[in-house]
Formats: sequence, structure tokens, C-alpha cells
Amino acid sequence: MAPKTPFRRRTNAPSSSSLSSAVLDAIRCEECGSGESADKLLLCDRCDRGFHLFCLRPILACVPKGLWFCPPCSAEKRPKRFPLIQTRIIDFFRIQRSSGLEKLECRKRKKRSGGLVVAKKKRKLLPFNPIEDPDRRLEQMASLATALTATGAVFSNELTYRPGMAPRSANRAANENGGMQVLSKEDVETLNLCKRMMERGEWPPLMVVHDPLEGFTVEADRFIRDLTIVTEYVGDVDYLKNREHDDGDSMMTLLSAANAARSLVICPDQRSNIARFINGINNHTREGKKKQNLKCVRFSVDGECRVLLVANRDISRGERLYYDYNGSEQEYPTEHFV
Repeated sequence: MAPKTPFRRRTNAPSSSSLSSAVLDAIRCEECGSGESADKLLLCDRCDRGFHLFCLRPILACVPKGLWFCPPCSAEKRPKRFPLIQTRIIDFFRIQRSSGLEKLECRKRKKRSGGLVVAKKKRKLLPFNPIEDPDRRLEQMASLATALTATGAVFSNELTYRPGMAPRSANRAANENGGMQVLSKEDVETLNLCKRMMERGEWPPLMVVHDPLEGFTVEADRFIRDLTIVTEYVGDVDYLKNREHDDGDSMMTLLSAANAARSLVICPDQRSNIARFINGINNHTREGKKKQNLKCVRFSVDGECRVLLVANRDISRGERLYYDYNGSEQEYPTEHFV
């Protein structure tokens, strides 16, 4: 499967239309001094200087929407941190309010039945394990609120269907080319448990951090076991045909239909969760492949397509999360990923 879908890149920023072809040919990247890889050379809308997408820090996966200003011209600084105020965070994530939730207490759950051997044999998915400290969970939630606010998105933990985009009736797993794996009843219950935990403030043990090289990225804030559901990939659902010339770099394949007109993508630019900030590996290098600790899997859940990010090995606390954007098709260019 190919989680991410490649889209055409604009070679130059909008202001370049006023430049002559001779000037364009003479443009060089301000960082590396090369004029090669012109399709990845981005021009500043203020000074018209050029920068390769992969030479920027943090690296840009594709040309951003609208105007873009280079680092010297940009007034942007480190993202403003979301206030670490419990009421603000509860409202931001629309957490259920009740007498037992005012302190975001983590409820104890019974251990899953069955021995380790049985669990491995059946390959059951596991729910994430929230950190017990409510103050630490507030910090985790505030880190995601910071990233969402900085990127102009609002929090959503479900697939959303907006007017003018694909309707929910279009999301039919039966349309998947070659068929789609059906999520077992027990694993559906585990997925729903993760959703309920988040609704009452029992947050997955993840921290969003801002790295000068990679931009926003996600770290494990406690040990995460193999086969743990880390998050679901969510956002607005639209037909791929409507997004073929979209500049977004975070779209995810939801449905790859035999009839291309029925193929669907998830667009997390307006509504999204932490999945948007989990980075991809450079699958052209051995070191890049070693970093992968999540797998991206599309499932049929009650007849609808869903996308899950699941731990594909044990993950240590402090380890950054990465998955392969491409799966087996190798359609998305990752050679310049960190």
C-alpha cells in the first residue's frame, strides 16, 4: 500500500511569473549553491532567492500552499507554546467533563487475558498505555495543541466529511482494488477503547517536539510495546481526483479503488490529530530504514476504510516515531528525508 500520495510540485513561487527565463535559469540555491534539481527549487515571494526544499531547515516535503518566505525574510520564530492550563487544554480537545475528570485521572484497567505466547500467535493489537501522572499528560496534550495551533489546524480524532468533498457513503472498503484486510472484532474493540480513553483525557504517551531540522516530530514519552495502536490517521476525506494538484504534503491514501474516480485520500491540513506530525523514513538508505518503528495499515472497519499507525516493534521512551510513507509502491519521494 502507498500511504502518502505524490502530487505535482510547483517549480517556483507565484512571484516568479514576473521573472524572465534567463533570470530563472541563473537562480541557485542559497544553501548549496547548485541550480540542479530545479523542480525542487523554491523561490521566496519577497526576495526571489532560491532554496531547495531539501536544503531548508526544517526540510520541506513539498512546496507549501500560498506565499512562502525564506528564513532570512521570514519573521517566524519558534512556535508559541500552548498555555499549560488545564481548563484551556480540556476545552481545546473537547474532553468530557465529569467529577472524576477534573484532574484527568487515569483509570486502572484490567490486564488482558491470555499469555504472551497466545497474544503473539494471534497478533492482537494492544491499546496504548497512558502515563499515570496527570500533569505529564497535560504537557503531552499541550505539545500537540502547540503544533496544531502553529499549523492552523483544529483537533479532530475522527474522519470528517465536509460539504463539497467526498461523502461518507463513498468510503466503502468493498471498492478497494484487490480487497482490504478486515479488522477483527477484538481489534475493533481495542481501537474503540483507545478512542474512549482519549475522550476522557487518558492520553497516549506521546510528545510533540519542534526540531530545527525535522520541524514538528513525535517522541514516545514512555515505553510502547510492539503491536500497540499509536494513533489513527484522520482528517477531511476527499476524492483523490480533487487533490491531484494539491500542494499538501500530508495527504494519506484511504481508499485505492480499481475505479480511480472512487479513490479517496485523507487531508489533515484543517482537521487532524497527532498522526500528522509523525515523520517518514528515508527508505533509500539503510540507516533510514532502521528508524522505522511504526507500520501504516489500512483496514476495513464495519465496511469503512480506516488507517492505523501501529508499533511494529518495541519502542523506547524518548525514541522518535517514524513510518514508511510508501509501503511497497515506492511512489512518494523520500530520498531527502532526514
